[in-house]
This record gives sequence, structure tokens and C-alpha cells, in this order.
Amino acid sequence: MTTNEVAKVFDTVLSIPSMNDVVKIDLKISRKNVLLLNHVIERGLAIKADDKPSILLTGIPEENLQELKLFGDECLQKAGLIELSERLIALSDTIK
Repeated sequence: MTTNEVAKVFDTVLSIPSMNDVVKIDLKISRKNVLLLNHVIERGLAIKADDKPSILLTGIPEENLQELKLFGDECLQKAGLIELSERLIALSDTIK
């Protein structure tokens, strides 16, 4: 399959009517994994124009990407890890 065909299939799956339904997920996850999950979300959303983004992310509306960011932030807040995450980000920025 070409990348255009993959993007069309992914877009079709995301267009299924029930895909916008809100679901409740009862999730028990370690603080370590909350921190890692948030980092993965942030890194995935921080793709620069010169980087090659995932074909699956190229057609995603900005509002859906913002929802993912808010989800990651909410996970950090519920785990009490916002300050730790901010400090780790500041530390990694000083290394760059």
C-alpha cells in the first residue's frame, strides 16, 4: 500500500460514526508509566515540520491533537506529577 492509501484507510476508520463517542476507561497505572505516557504523547505532538511525521498523524485535526495533550496533562495531574514533569523537562532543556 502507498502512504496515501494508508492515510485514506486511517481517515476512514476515524470517520466511523461511533468513533466520536466518549468512553470511560478505568485505568490503574504506575506513576512511572504515567510520566512515560505523557512524555510519549508530548514527543509525538511535538513533531517539527522538517521531521517526517507518522502518516497516521498527518490528517488528524488540531482539536484531536489538543485533546491528547489535555489527556496527558490530566494524567499527570491525577498522579501528582506535574511539578516533577516540569522539572524533568527543564533539566532536559538545559542539556540540549
